[in-house]
Amino acid sequence: MLPLILVLLLVLILFGVGFAVKVLWWIALVVLVVWLLGFLVRGTGAEGGRSRWYRW
Repeated sequence: MLPLILVLLLVLILFGVGFAVKVLWWIALVVLVVWLLGFLVRGTGAEGGRSRWYRW
């Protein structure tokens, strides 16, 4: 009985890790797209001689 519980626990852990990794990949892809869009569509106003699309 204990090996069966351990195998089921391992399956649940691996499923959770796989789901988390997949979600993190999607988040990374969204951040990359937002960064590229911001880089391409940055404003023309000069701030100290350099234009920036971010505020920090």
